[in-house]
Amino acid sequence: MIYEFYSKTDPGLARANNEDAVAFDAATQLCVVADGMGGYNAGEIASSMAVTFIQSEMTRWLAQARHQAIPKQIRRALEICVANTNLSILRSAQANPHYAGMGTTLVVGVFLSDQLVLGHIGDTRCYRLRQGLLSQITRDHSLLQEQLDAGLITLAEAAVSTQKNLVTRALGVEETVALEVNVHEIAADDLFLMCSDGLTDMVGDDDIRAVLLTAVSLETMAQQLVDAANAGGGRDNISVLLVRAKAQARKPTMMSRLLGR
Repeated sequence: MIYEFYSKTDPGLARANNEDAVAFDAATQLCVVADGMGGYNAGEIASSMAVTFIQSEMTRWLAQARHQAIPKQIRRALEICVANTNLSILRSAQANPHYAGMGTTLVVGVFLSDQLVLGHIGDTRCYRLRQGLLSQITRDHSLLQEQLDAGLITLAEAAVSTQKNLVTRALGVEETVALEVNVHEIAADDLFLMCSDGLTDMVGDDDIRAVLLTAVSLETMAQQLVDAANAGGGRDNISVLLVRAKAQARKPTMMSRLLGR
């Protein structure tokens, strides 16, 4: 596969600062989205620390191990990197009273030739559009999701719940944090969306799917998603990172060239 990447972040309509952070590295095919939380500018600090540290450490490791690395090794590298990031954010919060209680949710992915190694913490999500079907391939670490899993509330009740943003896992809050990592097969023409809840709280899955189905550039898609979130109220920062997979054209062999194929 060959991959096309595009990211966009927007403060939304209700907040003066942007506590989201987003980055990708096309060379190593690493993508990161973080959604910070905390008073003052602490959420902004936490998400920025997470994205900067993970991008720096993982791109260095991937550049060295790229062609030999298998998903199991990448999973372990992500777990170690996120554990170190978690402690770094926690120590900063403990050292500075203004940063007390800061933390961040996270989704991080490494795209291989035909697989995605995907890790997440909290309710920052990843979706996949395949043959017109939109699927959420991360499962929120949130009180709302736990209530849904336990059958305590319905999907309709969840849609209007006031507890949407109560996460059960976050970076920088405790000494340890569990990064959930899964490996997904990738097919040609798959389109992936990583995003903060500033998008998903304002725009329903059907409307997200409608935007992703449009035959336009990733840049235009990203802008349309941000515009839709702001049109829905823009109550939070909005970040989107889009990745499109394309089958790499095979080079013709000597025999096929001789046969005119």
